[in-house]
Amino acid sequence: MKKGKLYLIPVPLAEGVEKSSYTPLHRDVIGKVTAYIVENEKTARKFLKTAGLTVPQSELIIHDFGKHAREKMDYNKVFASVLKGKDMGLMSEAGCPGVADPGADVVAEAHRRNIQVVPLVGPSSILLALMASGFNGQKFTFHGYLPIDKGERSRKIKELEAQSRREKITQIFIETPFRNNQLLAELLKVCKPETKLCVAANLTGADELIESRTIADWQAHSFDLHKIPTIFLLFA
Repeated sequence: MKKGKLYLIPVPLAEGVEKSSYTPLHRDVIGKVTAYIVENEKTARKFLKTAGLTVPQSELIIHDFGKHAREKMDYNKVFASVLKGKDMGLMSEAGCPGVADPGADVVAEAHRRNIQVVPLVGPSSILLALMASGFNGQKFTFHGYLPIDKGERSRKIKELEAQSRREKITQIFIETPFRNNQLLAELLKVCKPETKLCVAANLTGADELIESRTIADWQAHSFDLHKIPTIFLLFA
């Protein structure tokens, strides 16, 4: 029997931007898939509705892959319908499944079971920020979160700056939104005046902010990034 496919379905990064976040192919997939693996059922159902869901919500099968459920997930049960020929969707809480996202574990399991994985086009905050930064897009690294400890974080920033200067590599990282201002202050304190920093906040949103400046220039400006999803890019 032919197996079904696992579709990786990106979702919007901000409120009210659904129409700019999906393509006609999304509608085709959403129109035929009735089973999904999601981090948050409420937001997943909301996106499916705004993306043009035609299947009654009551007929959807939702597998919880949230923080407290993923360790107990029974993949034999989850993928049973896929092995019988039914397609399934994987949705992140925001952005692209598997990219800075725990959905990578689901994708890895699908490969182990020889299930075809189909990634769909959609918004990735990491790539959108890199595209708009003006920094080196030929060589870059995403580091996720920097250390929480102030001393370790300071050393890590200096390390990334030095590597960027040596290798002309763009360094990309994030922080928990309520600690954005502290990270920005640390970057302005630790980095050399000529090093460039791009701040990309609330990407695709109505109040999107993307600015690339030298550290010296950033020190003359002030921005409040508290609780705003932000990507930081460093290029020396």
